[in-house]
Amino acid sequence: MQLVIGADHAGFQLKGRLIHALESWGHDVIDVGTYDSRPADYPDLAEAVCLAVLEHRAERGIVICGSGVGASVAANKVPGIRAGLCHDLYSAHQGVEHDDMNVLVLGARVIDNDTARKLVEAFLQALFTNEERHVRRLRKVKALERRYRSG
Repeated sequence: MQLVIGADHAGFQLKGRLIHALESWGHDVIDVGTYDSRPADYPDLAEAVCLAVLEHRAERGIVICGSGVGASVAANKVPGIRAGLCHDLYSAHQGVEHDDMNVLVLGARVIDNDTARKLVEAFLQALFTNEERHVRRLRKVKALERRYRSG
């Protein structure tokens, strides 16, 4: 699977570990930064990940910041992105299965490396169910997005 990953300075080390894991699992990974531990702003990295997903350069994305909250807020401002902040396995797969989540957000200061790997694995293995109730709800989410889209 073609993936994109980005992190601010708080998520820089975890991003490197996840890239290594993803490549060892056979995935192709686009790294949009940050490339060192100097302060970086999570909205910039969230946007870079989201654009790669929207432009079909990647099938799914991963964004990492300290808590995950800021990156989640930023990612969900991008029309067409359904980002979920996940710290448990159920949410990581259920977000894809029920909500067609296309960006996983992680908090590097909240979870450990092993948990992060397991969350990413659950996110990547999950598929949208296409069940009528989930499709109906996703249509409503997309309608909300269109209704409040600026511009």
